[in-house]
Amino acid sequence: MSGHTSLLPPSTPRSAFAKLLEYETKMAWRLPVGLLFGVAMPVVALIIIGAIPATREPAAVLGGLSYFSVYFPILTAFVVAALSLVSLPGHLVNYRELGILRRISTTPVPPSWMLGAQLIVNLALCVVTLGILIVAGMVGFDLAAPGAPGGFVLSLLLGVAAVFAVGLWVSAIARTTGGALVIGQLLFYPLLFSAGLWVPQERMPSWLRDISQALPLGAMVHALQDEAQSWDLDSDGVYHRVSNDPSAFSAHNYFMTNPSLAGRGSALQRPRPAPRLVVERSKR
Repeated sequence: MSGHTSLLPPSTPRSAFAKLLEYETKMAWRLPVGLLFGVAMPVVALIIIGAIPATREPAAVLGGLSYFSVYFPILTAFVVAALSLVSLPGHLVNYRELGILRRISTTPVPPSWMLGAQLIVNLALCVVTLGILIVAGMVGFDLAAPGAPGGFVLSLLLGVAAVFAVGLWVSAIARTTGGALVIGQLLFYPLLFSAGLWVPQERMPSWLRDISQALPLGAMVHALQDEAQSWDLDSDGVYHRVSNDPSAFSAHNYFMTNPSLAGRGSALQRPRPAPRLVVERSKR
């Protein structure tokens, strides 16, 4: 028996992955599905909503928040959903359907490298777009900066990881590009509804809000909206939300920054007065 000698090089040059990234970046410009739905639409929507002065005023139906501050996290969820559920599965399944991955398997470059390059391109678009939204909101429309940047970034990272995992699952089970788009759309709109795109979570019935916040995008939006926000209790028993007020008491911040109560050490190094809840009776 004669042994088979491979004609392929024994190792794959690492520069091949950079070439794949360059190719996938060019394809993102030539087939701008992600650029249109995941980048342009959210940025234009942010400008339109922010340009209306009434949307930046506190609304009683939203617990004292403005429509702009409520819809800003929803626009970030739109970016994540569009890139992970529409752009990513469409490209990956199209490569498999056209036999591109099978042809690449006959070369020194493993097919997983092309899948990884496509994932990196969509993640890069997601990060850049989220950065544009945050900077534009803060600079152009006086959006308050996150009170706890670490919690804000962590909420974004967890949301992006969860929804992109769903997009990879769609890419794995879809047999055709059309099927991937259909499955992606069937997930896209319900998840955006859970994020509050049509009905903000503050105005949902309690049972529907609980279901929405159990889904990836709904949980991400809920975490972003509640970051560093507090509640005031009125004398009549009605509470309302206080948004980004540095003087307001936040139970989350107090317990997590107090080393003794958080279980991360001894008592506070410097004494500070404990918060008090004062309930006044209304005069009739």
